[in-house]
Amino acid sequence: MSSTRACLPPRAARARFRAGANGPTAGLAPGHTQANLIAVPAALAYDMLLFCQRNPKPCPVLDVTDAGAWTTPLAPGADLRTDLPGYRVWEHGELVAEPTDVTGYWRDDLVAFLLGCSFTFEAALIAAGVPVRHIEEGRNVPMYVTERPCRPAGRLHGRMVVSMRPVPPDRLDTAIRETALYPSFHGSPVHCGDPATLGIADLDRPDFGDAVTVEPGEIPVFWACGVTPQTVVTASRPPFAITHAPGQMFITDARDEHHRVL
Repeated sequence: MSSTRACLPPRAARARFRAGANGPTAGLAPGHTQANLIAVPAALAYDMLLFCQRNPKPCPVLDVTDAGAWTTPLAPGADLRTDLPGYRVWEHGELVAEPTDVTGYWRDDLVAFLLGCSFTFEAALIAAGVPVRHIEEGRNVPMYVTERPCRPAGRLHGRMVVSMRPVPPDRLDTAIRETALYPSFHGSPVHCGDPATLGIADLDRPDFGDAVTVEPGEIPVFWACGVTPQTVVTASRPPFAITHAPGQMFITDARDEHHRVL
């Protein structure tokens, strides 16, 4: 990833996406909050809000819009229909489109949820000397569907998704401590070590994103992931939903430090 692209301010990054650029947003606009997106019909919005409240690790809520709205105070002037690099459109749990603009799909009854993303704490990890391999290798973060069920809410149920970052043993305590300071962005890891404990058979075959190099002796560390609502969509089969493409987040104007627990 070029340093020029990484150093784009949030408004400029969103303008590039609105113009049709796409790709993973890890490392972009460092110091600014990134967010997952899921938009569901208003008839399902209470269930979605309850699901997030019951599953705060994978689904930490940053903002919820009014029905039909596509704006958020997290990024004044931004448009949730155009300003992400990639979207997914779902009907009855089936993926029907992967556009870079969902203006034509947006409905007056859609309620959008913006959820915290672990990309936000990666600058803090790097500053603390913890390697972030997918940024080093210019890849999307690897994400895996686990065997851990989320707590159901109304009509919604599904399994937790996790993101993985390999960490040297002497940096593990630092990685846990630093990320625990960001509960709005998934917080501390949900598991460190053997991926089989989560039901993950092969780190080289992520369900979303790209495999990354795990050096000998490094510990795979897993954080809850905001792609979890997409497994909920496939399991619960709501009539309609719009989500972000995995790893292609909404970059806000909010600053990371405003969410850091001191």
